[in-house]
Amino acid sequence: MTEIFGTLGPACAQADVLERMFLEGMTGMRLNLSHTGLKESEPLIQSFHKAAQRAGVRPELLIDMQGPEIRIGELSAPLHLSGSEELFLLCPMEAAQAKPDRRVVPVADRVLDVLEAGDHVLLDDGKIELAVTAVSPAVTAVVLRGGILRKRKSLKLVGKSVAMPVLTDQDRENIRLAGAYGVTALMQPFVTEQKHLAEVKSRLLESGMGHLRVFAKIENREGIRQIKNILPDADMLVIARGDLGNDMPLWELPGAQKQLARLCREEGKPFLVVTELLASMVHHPYPTRAEVSDIFHAVADGASAVMVTNETAVGEYPVEVIRYLTKTVREAEKES
Repeated sequence: MTEIFGTLGPACAQADVLERMFLEGMTGMRLNLSHTGLKESEPLIQSFHKAAQRAGVRPELLIDMQGPEIRIGELSAPLHLSGSEELFLLCPMEAAQAKPDRRVVPVADRVLDVLEAGDHVLLDDGKIELAVTAVSPAVTAVVLRGGILRKRKSLKLVGKSVAMPVLTDQDRENIRLAGAYGVTALMQPFVTEQKHLAEVKSRLLESGMGHLRVFAKIENREGIRQIKNILPDADMLVIARGDLGNDMPLWELPGAQKQLARLCREEGKPFLVVTELLASMVHHPYPTRAEVSDIFHAVADGASAVMVTNETAVGEYPVEVIRYLTKTVREAEKES
């Protein structure tokens, strides 16, 4: 039976809401640890376990690690960026000392070191796009596609890679605490090599958590190229369409999903499909026809699990989201 995952967040923080989601068919939840840790998330986790007990289910609790994803630094307040506006990309220390009238985005040194004039930078899963105009005496960029930029949002350099650690200090701490909070699986972002999973599994063994399932998130072309090397060490492959869709033209994304699904079927590896399955339901009580068709075809193509993110974490209709997701999945299962 297909696993149904929601994502924990303020919209479903109450145990009674979570209980209704479990009763609608939810089998587990993701906890996004990109910006926080298990200790800080304890109230959410307690509500999760309380609701599961009430509903009489034994759910999965997945922690989504920080991993090697590149993010901007801290912002004192959200930046409202408009098209054609100029801003500065500075290291965190220089950004903290910048004059108040300067529009500044704090960026890690290792990112600044590889930037060149003409480079394109995607922020917040591609919602905002910048073009680098100069790198000396400071890195400046112009806004091509504006929006509201908040702290710690993702950053991607189009056509370039930046070496980042597989596990951050926060990741290692969360692995150490995983057992105490009832974690059952770990999602590792931006897996592009077999050794990434080997390092994660080694850390899990050292922490006495070697029994956790490891979900390998494929989020760029390099991950697709290395997929046959990655699959043997993944307990579940995650087709993470958010960042994957930033690494290629959107019209190529469905084909990439089909390719990954086919390889997983051939290798007998379970896979999960995530990102914008029911995005319209963040603000509406029912989905679009395209969304339910998307879910149906993902399951018909062999998906072992599907997952919603913002729809339940911050959306207005978390219970309804799970209802539509479950009913669509069960209908698709009749065809597979």
